[in-house]
Amino acid sequence: MSSPFIDVDENLRLLGTAHVATASVEAVKENIENWHPDIVAVELCKSRFETLTSDRRLDKEGLLKVIKEGKAPMVLLQSLLAAEQRKMGINEGQQPGAELLMAVRTAEEYDLRVELVDRDIQTTLRRAWKSMGIKEKIGLLWALLSEEDTEEFELNEMLEDQDLLTSLMQELKEVSPGAGKVLIDERDEFISRKISEIRGKGKVLAVLGAGHLEGVSSLLKDEIEQDDERIESLNYVPKGGRVLKAISLAIPIALLCLLGWFAYNGDLAAIKENGIYWFAGNFLGAAIFCMLAGGHPIAILVAACASPITSLNPALAAGWFAGYAQMKIKEPTGEDLGEFLKLDSAKLFWTNRAGRVLLVTALTNLGSMAGAWISMGLIAIGL
Repeated sequence: MSSPFIDVDENLRLLGTAHVATASVEAVKENIENWHPDIVAVELCKSRFETLTSDRRLDKEGLLKVIKEGKAPMVLLQSLLAAEQRKMGINEGQQPGAELLMAVRTAEEYDLRVELVDRDIQTTLRRAWKSMGIKEKIGLLWALLSEEDTEEFELNEMLEDQDLLTSLMQELKEVSPGAGKVLIDERDEFISRKISEIRGKGKVLAVLGAGHLEGVSSLLKDEIEQDDERIESLNYVPKGGRVLKAISLAIPIALLCLLGWFAYNGDLAAIKENGIYWFAGNFLGAAIFCMLAGGHPIAILVAACASPITSLNPALAAGWFAGYAQMKIKEPTGEDLGEFLKLDSAKLFWTNRAGRVLLVTALTNLGSMAGAWISMGLIAIGL
């Protein structure tokens, strides 16, 4: 198995790699030593570069930060995507990004300039998630959670068969057109424009995933240019849906106005009845979803009690409290955190303490939101 490359011109070579293949690690070192580039561009963003080069791992402080900043869903999605590469890397004896790390280390060994040409991973994931409809999200998660053994087929043939690479990319776009556009087409353009910034400043060897080889080379051959405005637009993360946000704000306002009206008219029975609807719907929604995540009984109780209150304040989330409770009661060890990052099985979301904290946080928030909507539905029916 050899790594394909494309010489866009005599001073620009694109080296396609598989992020988990030993042959790719060897090809990177060989190209740097034999082709003698002045600049080595790598398919990494700053955060991934720091994680890879410092061997940084998710720690307890980082896990707590994820909970507080509401990033649990994004971390879960990132873990699932990384797991697909990690599964392939197990048999190869390589971790994802081993060839990118080799590119950086070899460039430093020969005192070469290193350029990071990929978009921030969190920006990419957020844009991908927001570009997908409900059906696409379910389909993508189902595909990622499936345990089909396609790894050997991909590793043995991916780097040698450009038609196979194209079919794999098209497969992702079929599963989720929105995610496919962001993960493939947008990144092809972003990487191409970042390479164009350093093009002509010496011999450039760009090390990138083989799946991006065709798209990036095509854009560079068409003389795509540096465009700061376009880069800025590709880095923009759209806000949440206005309708959903409006509903989230309208629900507590409508409830408080309604209860205020009943209080003004002295209708204590209506206040009690609708208050019960609100507390019951929120209580059960958060509790059931926290239970589905495998939350500790105390975390389930915290989720249930917090939801009726947090649903009245868009700045708070029941999942934060449930996740924190889960973390304090079943505190992940360093071993748990390390094992979760390997994520060689979807079961780790329930069996691993770190994975369960993230799952409890994400699902409790979802259950709380569902409970608030159901509660208002029951209240509206009763009016």
